[in-house]
Amino acid sequence: MTTLSESKSGPKIGPRRIVLTGFMGSGKSTVGPLVAERLGWRFVDADDVIEEEAGCTIAELFRREGEARFRERERTAIARLAEGEGLVLALGGGAIEDATTRLLLEQAQETLLVHLKVELATTLKRCRGTEGLRPVLADQVNLASRYSRRLPLYEIAHVAIDVDGLTPEEVAAAIVRAAQHRPG
Repeated sequence: MTTLSESKSGPKIGPRRIVLTGFMGSGKSTVGPLVAERLGWRFVDADDVIEEEAGCTIAELFRREGEARFRERERTAIARLAEGEGLVLALGGGAIEDATTRLLLEQAQETLLVHLKVELATTLKRCRGTEGLRPVLADQVNLASRYSRRLPLYEIAHVAIDVDGLTPEEVAAAIVRAAQHRPG
């Protein structure tokens, strides 16, 4: 197990949390637990927290309350979770569209924001069959424009990793390396 707070040469200052962002299918929920395990940290998926607090799925929230209300819930949850230490936090793919959330993540001290960069074709391949669980994926008409709109927003991340040709283990290793080389 690797920790960011220690090294053979003494204490190392580094991020106290890692936040994963990227379009759906980029691997945030798959890679996050691997990174957390390697660092001895805990993993939290923001969507899981929102579902638990709401008592229903994200898809149901979208249907009942609409996307705008869902984004409010998401913003509040992320602001609270982003204060945790020893945490790997996976965001929903659209969280980055909220200006308040973006600013919080960009300016958060001791936070490493990582963009898992994925091509739209890879997203479609990885997420095939989950349209009922992913409201944005179900909206095929607007999917490509949503992807294009989000790409420049993801670029605020401190680190970007092209994940299309990598295994989850390779992505996790790249994130840990990035965290070890980034001051808090």
